[in-house]
Amino acid sequence: MAAPSTASDGIAPVRTLAPLLLLFGLMLPVTGMVPVLSEFTAQRFAGLSQFASHFFMSINMIGALLGAPIAGLLSDRLGRRKAFAVAALALNGLTLLGIALAYRHIDSYALLLSLRLIEGFAHMSALSLLMALGADHVGRGGLGGRMGAIGAAISLGVATGAPLGGVIGGIDPAWVPLGGGLLSLALAGLGAIALQDGGGARPRLAIGEILATLRTRRALAIPLAFSFADRLTVGFIVSTLSFYLGLTLGFDARAIGGAMAAFLIPFSLLTWPAGHLSRHWDPLLMMVAGSVLYGIFLGVLVFVPPDWVVGTMAAGGVIAALMYAPSLVLAAHYGGEDCRASALAAFNMAGSLGFAAGPLISSLLLAFYGQFSANPNAPVFITIGAIEVVLALAVLFIARRGRLRAHPALESR
Repeated sequence: MAAPSTASDGIAPVRTLAPLLLLFGLMLPVTGMVPVLSEFTAQRFAGLSQFASHFFMSINMIGALLGAPIAGLLSDRLGRRKAFAVAALALNGLTLLGIALAYRHIDSYALLLSLRLIEGFAHMSALSLLMALGADHVGRGGLGGRMGAIGAAISLGVATGAPLGGVIGGIDPAWVPLGGGLLSLALAGLGAIALQDGGGARPRLAIGEILATLRTRRALAIPLAFSFADRLTVGFIVSTLSFYLGLTLGFDARAIGGAMAAFLIPFSLLTWPAGHLSRHWDPLLMMVAGSVLYGIFLGVLVFVPPDWVVGTMAAGGVIAALMYAPSLVLAAHYGGEDCRASALAAFNMAGSLGFAAGPLISSLLLAFYGQFSANPNAPVFITIGAIEVVLALAVLFIARRGRLRAHPALESR
């Protein structure tokens, strides 16, 4: 294992921790909007169709898909992650304030959707750049520990944002984007003070060279594929699983929230230790083993008695941490210092596509299996779980054939 860089050792603790704090804060507004979606769509605009209501979330994802590659490529090209990250945080804050204003005073759903598009662009830009900044300052924990900490900050923000949004939105729905906007502007100010570009003198490639370089690093497809599949299951969990718990098992909103918390809390708390484990264990094999277990968890969840659901969800959260942290480590490693922001942007893009596809694929599977069974939940759960297992075994097979190194030389993990 290579010694930590002098540049990393010399960074003040506040600057080392700044990307993690900013990532946590960045995730609060985007997940905080989930509990108040109906207030911003169907309850705010009479006669809005189901498709139009759902598009409130989808257009945010479209903006994210546009923001990630632009931010990543420009950052790697110009070598200025901090400036772009601060600008993205500020844009995110201003857009959230605009959403609060539009909700309160302007009767235009098209304007609200336009603001959501820009918000998604700014959010994903900031997310990718802060992840890259965090990875640049590896320090004594190595790449594994650092990416584990980044994953933990993100997942803690996700786990905290939704219940916090529910509490604030219960007082006034407009307070959710209003508070998120003020928070994002405060984060931009903190970033301007505390963030620091790191990683030494990185090569500054032209955008065409960056894209060509990434195409030559075919192993990067591994964490991207896992990111797509894992976020697909998240889309399944927040849609089909939630409906299953409520409509089939009879869980009320509080019980559903408890089941989700049982999954998210161990997932967020264990992501950082899992990243540290990847310094000693093969991260690729950790990801493969975790994905197989995670697929089994999804497949058997539909057969679990209602009293066991919470405990089973907690076990699933533990397994999810074991595969999420190594996927971050591999994405940062295979991207390299010269293309790291672009690689992590691609990682986030793959995840966004997976998240968007999850509810759609789940609904199509429910319709398909519903033609043959009055209770199609079991085959749907098994199919979604099988996607994880098949992907993991396929990657393991390719690695065993020698086409990919099963244990990359992560010199600083």
